[in-house]
Amino acid sequence: MDSGALFERLRGLCMSMPEATEKPSHGESAWFIRGKSMFAISSDRHHDDRVAFWCAAPAGAAEALVARDGTRYFVPPYVGHRGWLGVYLDVDPVDWEEVEDLVTEAWRAVAPKRLRESFDAEAERA
Repeated sequence: MDSGALFERLRGLCMSMPEATEKPSHGESAWFIRGKSMFAISSDRHHDDRVAFWCAAPAGAAEALVARDGTRYFVPPYVGHRGWLGVYLDVDPVDWEEVEDLVTEAWRAVAPKRLRESFDAEAERA
């Protein structure tokens, strides 16, 4: 799958989150909540020759995933020290269910409390 198709699929996951918006940041597509709090950003060979995305992650999750599988996950520059996770999309096959879970957790990590609680309550009803 080419990087355009990979990012379109990622875009669909990010934009499916409540009150998600998209705007460029540092030359890449980035997804925010209410246009303010970034929860994910694409990385199309921006810092290396890899296709990936970076996302917010719950405390300790990035370290655990990188330790588990350093061929799929990495600590991204600039934001990795804040617990963000890098996910390579140029691996075969991409586990899209896991990517969806990571996007959801990234969104939850930065969502305002009331919005997160509303989202969680809706998920429980579904």
